[in-house]
Parts: sequence; structure tokens; C-alpha cells
Amino acid sequence: MRIWDLEPARLCRQHLLGEHRELHALWVILTKDKKGFSRHPETARWRGKLKALYQRHESLVAEMARRGYRHQTPLPAQEAVGLAEQREYKDTPGEQVRILRAKGCGCRV
Repeated sequence: MRIWDLEPARLCRQHLLGEHRELHALWVILTKDKKGFSRHPETARWRGKLKALYQRHESLVAEMARRGYRHQTPLPAQEAVGLAEQREYKDTPGEQVRILRAKGCGCRV
């Protein structure tokens, strides 16, 4: 599970759509108190920051629309509570760039 901290425009198709899918899974874990991945480091860093996670979702959706994808899975805005900014990193943005570069996947890093 990974939520990147880079601009969605920099992500290749695979990482953009994959992050969107994983963000929805993370949202359910955090809002419905589900157990799966509840102890994952990515889950821990977003706990108490649903507003920031919601904003990340909206930025992914905007990039998906820009690329011609039809988004049909909105998040409930009323559940977007907590901090509006994410400053905690599993890997720093610089490290994330290195990780994506090593994948050779087409991300613009």
C-alpha cells in the first residue's frame, strides 16, 4: 500500500490508478475501522488526516480527468476531518523519486 507525495501529473498510468485504488482501501480502513492493513506504516501516517487524504484523492481525480478517465467513486466530503496537511513521510519525496526512477515505469521523475 502506498500513497505517493508527488504531484499526480508525474505519475505514470499504473501508479496513478494504483494509488487511487489504494487510497480508497485506506479510506475504508480509516473511516470504517477495518482491521486489514490497520497497522501498516502508510495507514499510520494518515490517521487523523482524512482532510489531507481527501484532498489527495481530489488531486488524483483531477489528473485522471485530465487524462480522459471517468471517475465514478467519489469520497464522502463530510468524512474528511482532521488535519488538512500531510507532513509525515514513510519515504521522503526525494526518496520516492528515486524509487520510481528505479522502476523505469514511465513516471516523470
